[in-house]
Formats: sequence, structure tokens, C-alpha cells
Amino acid sequence: MLSLALAVVTAILLAATTLGRIPIHRWWARACEFPRLQIAGMALLLLLASFFAEPGWRLTLILINAFILVTQLVRILPYTPFMPVQVKKTDPDGDDSRCVTLLVSNVLTPNRESHKLIEQIDAHQPDIVLTLESDDWWQQQLDPVLDEKWPYSVKIPLDNLYGMHLYSRLPLENTEVKWLIQDDIPSIHSWLRLPSGDRVRLYALHPRPPAPSESETSLWRDGELLLVGQQIHEHQDPTLAAGDLNDVAWSRSTRMFCRVSHMMDPRRGRGMFSTFHAQYPFLRWPLDHIFVSEHFTLTRMQRLKEIGSDHFPILATLCFQPSRSDEQEAPEAKDDDREDADDTIKEAKEKGQQ
Repeated sequence: MLSLALAVVTAILLAATTLGRIPIHRWWARACEFPRLQIAGMALLLLLASFFAEPGWRLTLILINAFILVTQLVRILPYTPFMPVQVKKTDPDGDDSRCVTLLVSNVLTPNRESHKLIEQIDAHQPDIVLTLESDDWWQQQLDPVLDEKWPYSVKIPLDNLYGMHLYSRLPLENTEVKWLIQDDIPSIHSWLRLPSGDRVRLYALHPRPPAPSESETSLWRDGELLLVGQQIHEHQDPTLAAGDLNDVAWSRSTRMFCRVSHMMDPRRGRGMFSTFHAQYPFLRWPLDHIFVSEHFTLTRMQRLKEIGSDHFPILATLCFQPSRSDEQEAPEAKDDDREDADDTIKEAKEKGQQ
């Protein structure tokens, strides 16, 4: 009986592991990329339990669960402290006038505990506050508190779960709100002027997720990410990209975004900083992101306390240190990546207009 139960659960994990490797846009395949840590944990338990299975099942179960475990670890280990960091640590004597602190928070539209987010903002005093899923109600709560000290802002209150608000202490220049793939999903494209006078590009994103209640496909999410990635690569400017990408750090699409854009992930070599789901400790993964070009180093990164949302806020302080660019190894795109990105963007735009 034990062997049969182990075989059934092993088969489920093997199916999820296999689906996560198939390059298709269907939501049920892409969803298998999210719980890699959970699948790895279950595979480890099953691997140990397999030693107590009946002799006829034992070796097969051990080999399959070992394969599942290794396959998952290959993807998630880079986002643990056991591996080298991708974004170097800021020099202790770094110039503070070239540093910027960002707070990114998906507030959950129906959440009414705005005071918790305001307390976090007050405690950490970030230079940039980016909220996702913020509507008119959230704007009414945040404006009286933030407008004076964070006078530069972009406000897109929407009631479709894709509202977005950007509050900044630092000047925003040449700011545009763009609807890249679908006409109900905004993104913010701006220049940010640091106290040192340096200018860096800033992208704020919140693409539609692949989920039964949202979209049967990841095509629109992937298309938006890759389109922004291409723009970042074309500009070759110092760049920050932040938001709820509705995608995990280790997914095929996020890794391709990093290769196409030549952007780096501060999580790599430091930890997962899982931001979703705030209410379920055993079902969490990193959905909220801050990516940087090779011109930046990291001073600190942390997940903040819950604010009543299903997402935790995430905070990072980054310093513009272009002299250290040669120390960092940003991902490089292959020819296949460029072709895949072009095809995905084209298909996403065509279907987004239907």
C-alpha cells in the first residue's frame, strides 16, 4: 500500500516537473514553474520514503524522485545564499547621492489596511514607492500622506486590478504611461534623476498573469516582459525595472527577459525573498521583482511585513556604480532568445488586439 501511494504522488510530481519544462504558453504548464521549492521538498521526502518501499518498486521510485529533486534544484539553487551573487554588494564608502531605495508593493485592491503600508513607508523612507493594484480608494489614502515628501508622481487608478501608482522623492523626467500589449494593462516608463545628477531609466510593470480567472495563456505576460527587455537592450542605459511580474524568478520567461535585456537579479546568491502568498507560508514564491542593469550594486534587499495584501512589500537600496560594471556578469542572449522573443511579442500583440 505504501509503495502504491508513493508511486501515485511521485507520478504527480513527475508530471508537474515535466510540464514546467515544456515551452508552451498554456497557464497549466506555466503554473508548474511556480512551486519548484515545494516540489523539491516533496521529492526529497518521497526519496527518503522510497527506501522503505517494496523491493519491486524501490529502485524506480528512488531514481525518479532523485531526478525530480535534481531538476528542481538546478532552477532554484541560484536563488539561495549557497550560490554566488549576481549583483555585487555596494562599497562601504559608496556615494549616497548615487543610491536609490525602492519599495514595491502589490496592495490588493479590496485590502483596506492602508495604514500598514503607510507605516512601512514611514519606517523605511524609500526614495521610490511603487504600488500595484491600487485604485481610487488607495489613491485617496496615499495622496495626503505621500504627496508632500514624494512630490513627483504618476497615478493610474484602475478598478481592474491593474492600477499603478508611483511616488518619488527624486525628479521624474520624460515620463510616459504605455499600454504595451493590452489596452487595460498600463506600464510606466520614465527617467529618474539621482541626487548626484545622474539619470537612470525606470520601468514599472504589472503584466496579466496566466491563470484561469485572468488568462488561459502566459502569452500577454511574456510578450510585455520581452518587449520591455528589448527596449532596455536597445537603449543600453543604466536601468531599473520593478513591479509584480506575475512570474517567478526562475521561470523560463523571467530568465529570458534577463538575457534579452541584459538585466540582473539581486535575488541571485542571496535568497528567494518570496512575496506571494502572504497568508500561506508553505505556498510562497517570488513574484515581485526589482531588476538592475550592470551599472548598479546592491546595498540591501528585504521583504517587509505583511500589509493585509496577499503580497508582501519588497524593499531594495541600489547604488549607481558604473565603474564596477566590469565586475558583474549580466546574462547574455543567444540568437534563439532573440528569435523566440520576436515571435512571442508578435503573437502577443496580434492576440492582444483581438
